[in-house]
Amino acid sequence: MIPLKKYCYCLLLLPTVIAASCSPKGPYAVTNQFYKHHADSAAKVVQLEQPAVLVDSTGAQVPSEFVGTVNFNLRKPNYVIIHFTAQDSLAQTLHTFTVTQTQVSAHYVVGKDGKVVHMLNDYLRAWHAGVSRWGSISDMNSCSIGIEIDNNGNEPFSGPQIKSLLALLGYLKKTYNIPATNFIGHQDIAPLRKPDPGPYFPWKILAQHGFGYWSDDVLELAPDNFDYTTALKLIGYDTRDINAAVVAFKRHFVQTDIKPQLTQLDLNVLYNVYVKY
Repeated sequence: MIPLKKYCYCLLLLPTVIAASCSPKGPYAVTNQFYKHHADSAAKVVQLEQPAVLVDSTGAQVPSEFVGTVNFNLRKPNYVIIHFTAQDSLAQTLHTFTVTQTQVSAHYVVGKDGKVVHMLNDYLRAWHAGVSRWGSISDMNSCSIGIEIDNNGNEPFSGPQIKSLLALLGYLKKTYNIPATNFIGHQDIAPLRKPDPGPYFPWKILAQHGFGYWSDDVLELAPDNFDYTTALKLIGYDTRDINAAVVAFKRHFVQTDIKPQLTQLDLNVLYNVYVKY
């Protein structure tokens, strides 16, 4: 027979033991639980079947009802935006993306060893692009997938990292039918704010695999009347600050020089890339 004092102690301890045995395991158990709760809440919003409550200019209610259409699907991503993390490790980036005060996230993070961490369903909107613009699009978060690559911005990207990135890009391109033109960098869409993925990023290798474009080895001279501002704009760059647009273009397609002036070589590269779009 268990002594009364010990029996009472066991009863007090029991809820703690049950909670510990039922709690999820792993360093990201709490954030994974939060993700599931948040995703479930979003799913409930999607499932709502209620008419819009409207009033006209006189304040009278407008008759309305909900009739579900049979023709719809989820909005799919049409762009891929590549970033570097500007942090010191994969673990540091995962921490950044799993605390609410940072207000930043991405769909995928690629570690130096090639490990790919999927952090958000592809159909959901990550907070990775910030204030940005590409062509006529001013809300890149709503139409893109964000990929962060573990790199502090001052080092080459590792071989395993690029190998895994190419595999991931191939999957995304095939799954969502993303055009080759729509694989771009954070520097391209936010030239006044961001330099990533930076001068070490192998855009040429990506272009060789069908992710973005790159200039040909033999360049045709740009015409004498070549309007480089219009060319940059037609590619997608925000030319309201032309110097920033030039720097962003050179970070992506020249990489050895990021001055805001275009040399003849730069003009030739720009012309060669522009005619591909």
